[in-house]
Amino acid sequence: MRNQITFRLWGKYALFTDPVTKVGGEKFTYQLPTYEAIKGVLKSIYWKPTITWYVDKVRVMKPLRTQNKGVKPLNTKDFKSTHTLSYYTFLHDVEYQVQAHFEWNLHRPELAHDRNDRKHFEMAKRALNRGGRQDIFLGVRDCQAYVEPCEWGIDQGEYDDLDELSFGLMFHGFDYPDETGTHQLQARFWRPVMQQGVIHFPKPEAFNGTSPNLVKRFIRDMQPKAFELNQNFQPIEDMEELA
Repeated sequence: MRNQITFRLWGKYALFTDPVTKVGGEKFTYQLPTYEAIKGVLKSIYWKPTITWYVDKVRVMKPLRTQNKGVKPLNTKDFKSTHTLSYYTFLHDVEYQVQAHFEWNLHRPELAHDRNDRKHFEMAKRALNRGGRQDIFLGVRDCQAYVEPCEWGIDQGEYDDLDELSFGLMFHGFDYPDETGTHQLQARFWRPVMQQGVIHFPKPEAFNGTSPNLVKRFIRDMQPKAFELNQNFQPIEDMEELA
């Protein structure tokens, strides 16, 4: 596929938060990475408002193991900062192979002059070779992660011989107004199925109400952020030497 990258993603811990447990003090991880979490990794590798990253598929390389850890999150109340003791459930020792590609964000017509796929693709590959432009983390910033280019399907995965494993309703990602053209923030949910260790992610456009396994929920009204060339960011021609 055009403008597609494949990379290895790994870390000591991961916490792909279930929104149901996110509000309380105790957080519990999903067993699989969410689309939104992998998209966040892609944005940390390389991002510009001209493009939109799409996660094609993820391959689970190591066993799904969880570990409980006591943490002391900062609690701010009545202008006082205190630490509270909570127990989080993390995934431990994770590794994935990720395949993704980018497309133009057509809801940004003001950035049409920045649509040069060859340069964006080369800069994305260059950033991936250097381990990303920003810090990589798995779900939350406490879970530091690392990336490097790889060939899809290389090495033996833990679940390569498993025909199929179904999971319950899980969070997929958010629909932001700057990527949909609507002034709304919506959340997507789906029922993933892992086949031979691979999860194929549907595109956000597939959540159109035709499938009972792809659900979308309205959260609140939201306005898109405005970007203009030479004001909010530099054109890609000016950024080439900085990549």
